[in-house]
Amino acid sequence: MKTLVCISKTPDTTSKISFSSDGKNFNTDGISFIMNPYDEWYALVRAVELKEKLGGTVTVINVGDASNDIVIRKALAIGADDAIRVDANPIDSFFVASQIAAVAKDKSYDIIFLGKETIDYNGAEVGAMLAEMLDLPYVSFANKLEVDGDAKTIRREIEGGTETLKLSGPCVISAAKDMAQQRIPNMQGILMSKRKPLEVVTPVGASSRIEVIKHDLPPAKKGVTLVDAGNVAELVRLLHEEAKVI
Repeated sequence: MKTLVCISKTPDTTSKISFSSDGKNFNTDGISFIMNPYDEWYALVRAVELKEKLGGTVTVINVGDASNDIVIRKALAIGADDAIRVDANPIDSFFVASQIAAVAKDKSYDIIFLGKETIDYNGAEVGAMLAEMLDLPYVSFANKLEVDGDAKTIRREIEGGTETLKLSGPCVISAAKDMAQQRIPNMQGILMSKRKPLEVVTPVGASSRIEVIKHDLPPAKKGVTLVDAGNVAELVRLLHEEAKVI
């Protein structure tokens, strides 16, 4: 089983978000970064589990500069065998998918994993773009995967129920909650990660398909108004005069 896991670097969920004065750029000052949880907890761990069960290799790939090496090394500590970093600023989803596709196109991976989305942009776009570029089947938001030889049985949540799919051959899968359980790197894994290969490759030409006009922070949350249970008239007044339906 030869797998490729796409990982990205995202701001820690506790980080306070701000933007430049013109609103076009994310302000990274004082921000702590982590591996995108959907990539780490579900996609990467499931790939490592399959390697442990079936044999094979797990490679992680990231598009970014040298500051991303810390999250790449964490992926190696969790159980990946080697890593590839495309040395480029991840401009947008199309650019990222193009870089990963250029690396993966002649490597004959059995499964390409990625998290269902990143927690910063929540676009859920790269997986579908990557599958299209590589002409591979794509299953999104998968929360269970079983592999038997070349056959893969995949379950995912859909509106009002679950869907089970069966396919064979190489594919791209985006992983959602319940695909696997989070793993904490142990000391041995951390020490071994420093000796595992990390290949840095030059990006291919791919232009951005979007232009950022402006980022806006959501409006500040307002406090709640408590109304005495017996004061129905005041409740009705507030609903008519002050409550807003969004």
